[in-house]
Amino acid sequence: MELSVNSTSPYELARHRHRAPAPRSRGRLLSPIIAAAAVLLLVTGAGVALSQGGIPTLFPANASGGPGCTDPVSLLVVADESIAPALTQVAADFDATSTTCVATDVRSQASGDTAALLASNALTGADAWVPDSSLWLARMATTAEALGRSAPNVTAGDSVATTPVVFGAPAARSVEFAADTVGWSTLLSGTIGGLVPDPESSAASLAGLASLTAAAPADNPRIVPSTMIELGKTIPASRDEAIAAALAAPRPTVVVTTEQEVVSHNLSNPEVPLLAIYPVEGSSSLDYPFVRVPQKAGEDAETRAMLLDEFERRARLGDAFYAAQGFRDHKGGGEVESVGVLAWSTTPSPPADAVSQVEALSKWSTLTRRSRMLIAIDVSGSMLEPAGGGLRRIEVYQRAAGGALGRYAGETHMGVWVFSTDRPGGKDYEEVAPVAALSDPAHLQQIVQVTQTLPQYIRGDTGLYDTILDGVTKMHAEYTPGMVNSMVIITDGRNDDKGSISLDALLQRIAEMNDPLKPVPVILIGFGPDTDLESMQRIAEATGGEAYSAFEPNDLDKVFVDALTQRTCRPNC
Repeated sequence: MELSVNSTSPYELARHRHRAPAPRSRGRLLSPIIAAAAVLLLVTGAGVALSQGGIPTLFPANASGGPGCTDPVSLLVVADESIAPALTQVAADFDATSTTCVATDVRSQASGDTAALLASNALTGADAWVPDSSLWLARMATTAEALGRSAPNVTAGDSVATTPVVFGAPAARSVEFAADTVGWSTLLSGTIGGLVPDPESSAASLAGLASLTAAAPADNPRIVPSTMIELGKTIPASRDEAIAAALAAPRPTVVVTTEQEVVSHNLSNPEVPLLAIYPVEGSSSLDYPFVRVPQKAGEDAETRAMLLDEFERRARLGDAFYAAQGFRDHKGGGEVESVGVLAWSTTPSPPADAVSQVEALSKWSTLTRRSRMLIAIDVSGSMLEPAGGGLRRIEVYQRAAGGALGRYAGETHMGVWVFSTDRPGGKDYEEVAPVAALSDPAHLQQIVQVTQTLPQYIRGDTGLYDTILDGVTKMHAEYTPGMVNSMVIITDGRNDDKGSISLDALLQRIAEMNDPLKPVPVILIGFGPDTDLESMQRIAEATGGEAYSAFEPNDLDKVFVDALTQRTCRPNC
């Protein structure tokens, strides 16, 4: 069948927190800029080799054909690194038993790298491709479109093998998971910790996020973004880095991985074994499709096509070779004899749904992008008024802010202003913490200290408009590309500074500063019955932000999650 994909690109790559290189170097295909850079590298570097013979120059030849085969027809199959060893054994068996003189060469390459080469028309000489997931086909097409090229006319066949997405837990800590069932809902509830190797380069992680989303209760729309924000605080660069982090984690923590990767890890690292935990709700699987790559017609084109048909059939039936490497068969069944995994699959896992994965990746990219934000907190006298539950308004904010602060990763840049009339220096605001990275322990402690001592700043009336104008001006002037630059306002009232700029003048000044290429959305959170929500909405609309109203103490916690969730998708949330 001819592949048909939707080429609308939801992907954006502004990745971070990769502290060490991944052993499996997967290609990054989600950003047109990154993809273009990859192609430029191919053209200026490896492109020389490609022009002198295509993919065989990139990979040293090693196929020799069967016994007595002196002039073989050559087949080249590019396979994901995880399945290449097993597929190489299938190829050797095929060559040795074929009635036609054939030499089948299986070359190992990360699926993302192959997809990038295909998207840029730089993959020559290959007859077939076996990626670890069908999603790479859609991402290949998206990248090709971003480069102004037509998507390669590949033909996607059925799976040759499968492996379910599971939780990998260090066997040394297995007793911590024995008391109760573990599943996607356990991650959503925060009962256990989770580590997700970068979903923008790991098909297993991406399929896991789709399963996580599917397991979420429909009546709680905040739970998935809240969980993704928590998971995104630490993004391991590789499976091995994730395993090391899980071993050292202060609470029970699992790694989103595959059954095959558990087997592979235990074979190569028997001193630190993993245990596969199968999510109680079920999961999806990576499907390893057999993809035909179109080639130019030649003298042996008909013979090659016939041999490729036969090799695809044999590849789909090579269960013994795959099982030895930890794979299930192409239908999701079969036996795997290895420490740390179930011998028999009780229920074959369905292939991961491409649409769900695209949606999960889009949400993940939104929630884990690096942020640079200025938070301005109302410290006018009314913040000392009762808010219910024996708490004053400022104390309710302190509690909510303390919880929200823990959601941000160290690469977030954050600064804090307090605002009311008659602040030192004659302004309506006072900078109590500059915009800087939370990865700096001293800066993080400074913000925590400010939050804990907010009551000491309270006095005067609400100087809202001048504070917003100065804050937006500052964030535009110090705009940092590649980050989400925003201003967050926390207030319990309306503008009370009679000498300040008017609302209409403020909106005009904001409009003059607006730059679609350098957006600075203003997110306003009004707390209490005195909030001027109408004015807040007009300000938010002018900047591509949003205005929220929280009337009860518990509402403020929910509003913080919403504000975090939507901070990077303005104005089209």
